[in-house]
Amino acid sequence: MRLGRIGYINCFPVYGAIDRGIVPVEADLVTGTPSELNGLLAVGELDVSVISAVEYARDAESYVLLPDLAVSCDGPVRSVALFSKRPTEELDGETVLVSASSRTSVHLLELLCKDVWKVAPHFVEARTEAADLDALTELPHEAVLVIGDAALLLAAQNVYRYRYDLGDEWKQWTGLPFVFAVWAARRGKGGKGKGERGKGKGNRFETSVRRIHESLIASRSWGLDHLPELANAAAAHTGLPVDVCSEYLGGLNYDLSYGHIEGLTSFFRRLSNRGIVPQGTLRFLSVA
Repeated sequence: MRLGRIGYINCFPVYGAIDRGIVPVEADLVTGTPSELNGLLAVGELDVSVISAVEYARDAESYVLLPDLAVSCDGPVRSVALFSKRPTEELDGETVLVSASSRTSVHLLELLCKDVWKVAPHFVEARTEAADLDALTELPHEAVLVIGDAALLLAAQNVYRYRYDLGDEWKQWTGLPFVFAVWAARRGKGGKGKGERGKGKGNRFETSVRRIHESLIASRSWGLDHLPELANAAAAHTGLPVDVCSEYLGGLNYDLSYGHIEGLTSFFRRLSNRGIVPQGTLRFLSVA
């Protein structure tokens, strides 16, 4: 079994106990960006992974969701933000750089531009990871969407006059939480069978997925009980102040409650109405 994880600090509370050997997991860990993990799970190179919410919606028939596990917010998320040189209402026709690392964040930004801010920017895909922030000044643009640790680092630099937290903007618009990432498994015999890893696993595969799910839930419980320790680790990893990391990790949600599911389905419905993802229902792993 192969288990994917995002290398950003937002996953520290879920994987912290696994990384420290406190909670065992019967899988090999594979670290990547959201887009990399999306692709690996899609072709069957991963069995279970955290993936962008949009990746699940794009091909829901091939996946099952792991219950009670997500990366979400009910208000500010802090690590998904539009940094702009001018107010959003002045971005009509202007160049906005977006990251290829998270389709969920890009589609959320598109919805906000169209339905809330009533503007139609010219979106240009560009690398906006932490290592490339200095290169942004070389690209003509009025605003840039930045996600993950890079967004926290850029916020600390005060380079842009305006900053729009997409989690907070969604909350103000809909009154609902927003789910950025979910944990999903390839469906065994019921899936499309992309790749050899997705074929003929049956009950044995489902049992292995349940064990991984149990490990992730146990590791998350430990992580939420040890946020100060994880904030210190996050500060060492990013170079950000400990209090910034503590506020950030403490403001995220890692469950998938009824309220989060309502927010997730609302997002999917809006994307489906625009033809971005097919209509579908959420399918969960049976843990009974």
